[in-house]
Amino acid sequence: MREIARIAHALQVTAGKPAALATLVTIEGSSYRRPGARLLLLADGGRIGSISGGCLEEDVLARCQRVLASGEPELAVYDTTAENDLVWGVGLGCQGVVRIFIERVPPVRPDWVATVAENLCFRRNTCVETGFAGTSPKGTRLAGESAAEAGVFRTTVVASPALVVCGAGDDAQPLVRLAKETGWHVTVADPRPAYATAERFPAADRVLVVTGPELVERLTLDERTFVVVMTHRYEDDREFLRALLPRDFPYLGQLGPRVRTERLLAELALPEVLRAKLHAPVGLDLGGNEPETVALAILAEMQARLNERTPGFLRDRPGPIHA
Repeated sequence: MREIARIAHALQVTAGKPAALATLVTIEGSSYRRPGARLLLLADGGRIGSISGGCLEEDVLARCQRVLASGEPELAVYDTTAENDLVWGVGLGCQGVVRIFIERVPPVRPDWVATVAENLCFRRNTCVETGFAGTSPKGTRLAGESAAEAGVFRTTVVASPALVVCGAGDDAQPLVRLAKETGWHVTVADPRPAYATAERFPAADRVLVVTGPELVERLTLDERTFVVVMTHRYEDDREFLRALLPRDFPYLGQLGPRVRTERLLAELALPEVLRAKLHAPVGLDLGGNEPETVALAILAEMQARLNERTPGFLRDRPGPIHA
């Protein structure tokens, strides 16, 4: 589950008790996390999220405890640009300046908490902003229609990308788990009721017992929907491909040997423009043939496509890695 989703959920289930929320609002130079990273400290000491790779958390948590007790917000500034910085004795060396706004979330939760949680559930975007400047900063709230102003960090909590896994075999289970852990909204679809069950896929958002034609009738295939066909049953794969290939969405992958896929496509007799949409064999060439490593290869290819990246080594990438 994504960080902001876990934070919104935690704030909902702990309503009635205050919490402290730290938001990374500005960066100058280099930083491990990007603006919008959040860390939540609950009244019982539980924490969710992070705002660095672990080097700032101890100090930020101490500040969160202070804010939780006093109710007064803080703007923490961490400057690691010095060549020999020894901030808190750890020598961060990140060569950046980050500003983190820490606010108390009251027991009666503000509107943005329920709105973000609901919109993420239904795959809708939410625009939120955090006012962090001045003597009385406004903190986090739903963004209005006006343009963002100085001292206000505004961001859009983007709806999760959707992954539809056509096939409920054992090797689909690690793909569903890994996708869900990395923030995807996951649907499992299979015509076999003994396989397509919530018990077998507890991490999935939806489990459907459907054929290919039934699937496209029940799902909205939008510009952030990715589909992988992996039933291991030739006829079922063919019918899913027959229903899906003519539809307009960004990614369709097929698990299995290239010869098998070519035979499937030949039987479907579809135009070349539709055949070219298929990623087959699905996944990046990472090596490994265990279900977990196959799942990693599939998800890595989808993540690259989602972010419009050409997969490669970060050490070979010119310029900033988050550009």
